[in-house]
Amino acid sequence: MNFLNDPLKVASDWLTGIFVSWGMNDVFAHVLVVFLGIFVLILILMVIDILLVWIERKVVARFQDRLGPNRLGPFGLIQPFADIIKLLIKEDTTPAGADKIVYNIAPMLSMMSVLILWAVVPLAPVMLGVDLNSGLLFIIAAGSIGTLSIIMAGWSSNNKFSVIGAFRQVAVMISFEVPMLAVMLIPTIFSGSMGMNAIVQSQDIWFVLFSPLAALIFLIAAIAELGRAPFDLAEGESELVSGYNIEYSGMKFGMFYAGELLHAFTFGGFWAIMFFGGYRFFGLELVSPFLAIAIILFKALVGYWVIMWVKYTVMRIRIDQMLAFNWKFLTPVAFTLVMVTALMNALLRGADGWLYVTGMILANIVVAWVSLEVVRSTGKKERERVEGVKQVVEAHH
Repeated sequence: MNFLNDPLKVASDWLTGIFVSWGMNDVFAHVLVVFLGIFVLILILMVIDILLVWIERKVVARFQDRLGPNRLGPFGLIQPFADIIKLLIKEDTTPAGADKIVYNIAPMLSMMSVLILWAVVPLAPVMLGVDLNSGLLFIIAAGSIGTLSIIMAGWSSNNKFSVIGAFRQVAVMISFEVPMLAVMLIPTIFSGSMGMNAIVQSQDIWFVLFSPLAALIFLIAAIAELGRAPFDLAEGESELVSGYNIEYSGMKFGMFYAGELLHAFTFGGFWAIMFFGGYRFFGLELVSPFLAIAIILFKALVGYWVIMWVKYTVMRIRIDQMLAFNWKFLTPVAFTLVMVTALMNALLRGADGWLYVTGMILANIVVAWVSLEVVRSTGKKERERVEGVKQVVEAHH
């Protein structure tokens, strides 16, 4: 078997053969090989995370007409490593009265909640960790660990501002998870499976063409889930603190920061997998698994760039406006879209490809148009109510 055609299988068999030749038990050798594979994946993700620090700083510099890192190394590429050294040598402090066990576990859980998501990410047709037939459910379950780490960090810090920041962030995350999970059912409807690889394999036509509104809702909910602008309500305006992680220093703070960047990149990957064909691109994924990996990483990077674009161009909104937008608009639209998509899929099943795509796009347009009309009508009534209240107040005066 050629290494370039199935590198994981060839490398696994080679390592297993070496360990068995050393007198190791077959089962133990297999477990050790799997462990080494997980270690290599985590190592690669950490390198990508370091690169994301540089990319984010360069991109925001371009948005804000600045240079960005440009001194350490060519194009400032060594700057992230200098930042890591700075974080490592900083004093590791623990607040007086903090719950030390929970306080120290929280940043590790934050990073772990992102890393374990890659267990079900299909990198290539022959390169995926675990091909679960319920991969989307795994993503939902694993993502909840990040929410737990935030409330743990805020509560254990023995700081009222940390607790407030944690409550705000968790409220936003739980709220926007609802429309996100709803629209994640739409790729399941199209593919007939909740497996990540099955969703990719079924995208002869990208699902974004079937349901662009679902892709947009997923992106908005993902940005809110990440706690990035304009949804970064963990950072308070009045108390001027970072939020739930204000009491963390050194590498513990660095783990929260690194987890956020990698989480954004991971959401970009999930966006690509569910709506933009994952590792598929005009058959190039069949040429080499390494080319398939390059394709999905590029698509994930594009999604990450869009998330950065929104963060550095849209101003922050108030938490009451944010939650009202979610519960009064985004969630009803998401559930309506799921029901309409399921209905149209049942009606158009077996139809020609062009008719199926046209019907789905028209359904999305109708749902979007009706939603905007409802918002416009509601906004008009609210303005009339406010004007009426003003007139009554002025009449009394």
